[in-house]
Amino acid sequence: MESPPAVLRLAGHPVRWQLLRELARSDRQVYELVELTGQRQSLTSYHLGQLREGGLVTMRRSSADRRDTYYSLDLAAYRDQLAGAGTALHPGLQLVPAAPHPPAAAPGRRRPVRVLFLCTGNSSRSQMAEALLERQGGARVVAASAGSHPKPVHPNAVRAMRAGGIDIGGRHPKHLDVFAGQRFDHVISLCDRVREVCPQFPGAPAVAHWSMPDPAAEPGYAPFVRAAEELRTRITFLMHAIDTTTTRSER
Repeated sequence: MESPPAVLRLAGHPVRWQLLRELARSDRQVYELVELTGQRQSLTSYHLGQLREGGLVTMRRSSADRRDTYYSLDLAAYRDQLAGAGTALHPGLQLVPAAPHPPAAAPGRRRPVRVLFLCTGNSSRSQMAEALLERQGGARVVAASAGSHPKPVHPNAVRAMRAGGIDIGGRHPKHLDVFAGQRFDHVISLCDRVREVCPQFPGAPAVAHWSMPDPAAEPGYAPFVRAAEELRTRITFLMHAIDTTTTRSER
């Protein structure tokens, strides 16, 4: 008897489905997932291991405390495996991936969605994220970035973005205090250290963490290319979530 595709077996378990839903919102540590799911730590770790073996979830050590670990949902891998599962059942169930750039906003749409990206230096990850969201979101979003300890924009970040057709050479770092008291719809930390000192913002924004290594902590140019590629993928999925949420709120 032929077994169902792995993605269906993995996502079909209630605990794993709950873990996937939480990780779709934000990268998390095990203790957070234990609290959010109400499951024992041993059981939570077991199911996270199953998701890792299935290629749906990744794990990396925290840059703030190497004893901590962050888990991330690989949305692109999940999408591809789910598409393959539909095709395996019947050609008519082949899933068509959403367009990489969601459609433009309809006339009369409400104010742009405001998104703030935070990291320690505001020199690479958050600057790249701000520029990528501006490119993908256009008039639908207002993007900003800041750091807890700002330093000049890294030349390799500028180089990596130029390779993708975006120039951030004229941008300047900003301290997160610049945005104190301002309202945002989304606040996204990209650095494990800055997550621990992220201030509260008014208006109850959606807060998420993308646990990404600092490309400047590794030698060479390649880490900046990898960071730009990961951010491009994450922001594509973020834009779909923003557009879907906004469309529902306007009905």
